[in-house]
Amino acid sequence: MSHWLPVLVNTPAHAALGPVLTYRSEHALPAGTLVRVPLGQRETLGVVWEAASGEATGEFDPARVRDIAGVLEGIAPLSPAWQQLLSFAAAYYQRSAGEVALAALPPQLRELSPAQMARRLQRKKPDADAAAAAQAPPALTPEQTAAIAQIEAQAGPFLLFGATGSGKTEVYLHGVQQLLAADPDAQALVMVPEINLTPQLEARFKARFVPLYGEQAVVSLHSGMTNPQRLKSWLAAHSGGARIVLGTRMAVFASLPKLRLIVVDEEHDPSYKSSEGARYSARDLAVYRGKLDGAKVILGSATPSLESWHHSRPAAEGGRYLRLHMPSRVGESSRLPLVRRVDMNHQPRRAIFSTPLIAAITERVARGEQCMVFLNRRGYAPVLTCEDCGWKSQCPHCSTFRVFHKIDRTLRCHHCGFTERVPRACPDCGNVDISPFGRGTEQLEEHLAELLVDVRRHGSVTPENPDGEPVRIARIDADSTKLKGQLEEQLDAVHAGDVDVLVGTQMIAKGHDFRRITLVAAVNPDGALFSSDFRAPERLFSLLMQAAGRAGRDAALGAQSEVWLQTFQPEHGLYAALKKHDYPAFAAQQLKEREQANMPPFSAQALVRAEARTQEAAQAFLNAARAFAQADMAAWDGWADTLQQVFLYPAVPMAIQRVANIERAQMLIECSSRATLQQFLSAWQSVLQATRSQPDCKGLIRWAIDVDPQAI
Repeated sequence: MSHWLPVLVNTPAHAALGPVLTYRSEHALPAGTLVRVPLGQRETLGVVWEAASGEATGEFDPARVRDIAGVLEGIAPLSPAWQQLLSFAAAYYQRSAGEVALAALPPQLRELSPAQMARRLQRKKPDADAAAAAQAPPALTPEQTAAIAQIEAQAGPFLLFGATGSGKTEVYLHGVQQLLAADPDAQALVMVPEINLTPQLEARFKARFVPLYGEQAVVSLHSGMTNPQRLKSWLAAHSGGARIVLGTRMAVFASLPKLRLIVVDEEHDPSYKSSEGARYSARDLAVYRGKLDGAKVILGSATPSLESWHHSRPAAEGGRYLRLHMPSRVGESSRLPLVRRVDMNHQPRRAIFSTPLIAAITERVARGEQCMVFLNRRGYAPVLTCEDCGWKSQCPHCSTFRVFHKIDRTLRCHHCGFTERVPRACPDCGNVDISPFGRGTEQLEEHLAELLVDVRRHGSVTPENPDGEPVRIARIDADSTKLKGQLEEQLDAVHAGDVDVLVGTQMIAKGHDFRRITLVAAVNPDGALFSSDFRAPERLFSLLMQAAGRAGRDAALGAQSEVWLQTFQPEHGLYAALKKHDYPAFAAQQLKEREQANMPPFSAQALVRAEARTQEAAQAFLNAARAFAQADMAAWDGWADTLQQVFLYPAVPMAIQRVANIERAQMLIECSSRATLQQFLSAWQSVLQATRSQPDCKGLIRWAIDVDPQAI
């Protein structure tokens, strides 16, 4: 007897086939079963799908239905809640359900045949390590105790608003520990925004839970792992063997059948928003998944996103989250770092470091303390220029400049990767005096070494070594941590006290627990104050607040910790709020401005981005689809009122117009109602697909819809 199975496969949203195809099987298979199916000339992974969970399969010709190629035996079907999560994500972010579902599964799972998977599952699993002595958790502060009590008593979701160093991670650990102790099958998902934060978090969770539950209880999931590692972690989570899953945004789609707690640490971080494929927000999906699985959700941050802050207002005012406040740092000295603003208008022209800042760094090094200098721009200088003819190191493939890297004497484009040796003379006029303009972390590192050349490390001057040891300066950015293990090695050196001054980008500004850093300096942070992106001030405040949080994390050194801001706008309201560590005041001011301008979270937005061989084709495609929406769609039954609520801006080039010889344009769509915007976008998909065949759009390569964009 044959059974007709609806199977979800990876097809684009605009494909005529649809994401759910019908296959024949000798046995009835439950929804969620993983199968191998033929698709065209190839064989691919599919998921047996509930008709209500995906798009309808429609009518089919039984004579043309093909048999499934095999079933991945030994892997339990994916849960209905997981299927519903994927269906929601696909519909909300305007992608095919098959695209989202299959991309959420480990790459190796998509590649292995049923026989290969069976052999892998038959391998003897290592026995759990013998339980070691469990570490006694530290005593909780009153603020931590109150937050944990609220989490236990209330349903949530929760916004844990805690100062840097207030012990938010201990609240997560305690919440997970109580959950696992109460339910022998329960699972927890803990997410961080970036891969480089997972080793530190993994070490803390393993120290707490491996002695209690064995080595297999804590696993990680992120794109920095090898394919076999990712598959092993995914299978451990899917089978229930892994009690705690730590990961980046991709982990929100992990199969966790007994999920009871979700933690989103640093929930404000834009890294939780995907920038390719299905442009989903892992933070928002975590909240939705909590409802599906009946799991509590904790969003934690010292500088919450304005959307989360708005949602955590009192319930009487329409708030949906419960705000938990932990304003004090852990330890005898709960004092937050003193914020000093240095007016660079009063410093020598083109000075990189102010005289008082160098004196402060020298003083800290002499005491054996560490300093951190933060600049969110890698390389030596953002551009190389000729003052005689105006030549600049423009990338020939992108509408941006190649960055000067002095270490290897190259000009490197950070967008397409095009790299060349630095020319000996100006390519246009032959002037040999070409010079760097602006500054990056390489230049800061070099300049600091020059300024601190006479400073000696604490305790290094001895009778045996009267000259002492020079100051040790380290740089951590994407360039200095390319090779596997370099980041961990450099961080270990900082923790061990082998580094006196740490220079770096945002990689060092958030999440790290540097115990001996007492001074943090931000160099030239003013650029974001005048950005065209309305989210830029929010991101700058969060980044500076997070960077400031690296200072004084040791209670013994907290009283003398400082944050130095070198700025040409010392009276700006953002810096005034930062000096007081007053995020609520900053958030109130920003939300007031956004409400007046009807911007998120008071409205819903979407971006349609187009890539083409020419800018004219990209804009023609977007403007043609816009014209159709404003004219023809208004004539559809019942759509006139809907379209009055949707505003489509004209197409414009993207901020970086050309990347790798591909022209890029975008169009912003705004609506006061999120549901109305979703209704419009779903109906508009067919219009976009039909528009690409118009003569004016010749040369269009691809287009994508970004719902709730984080960068405009």
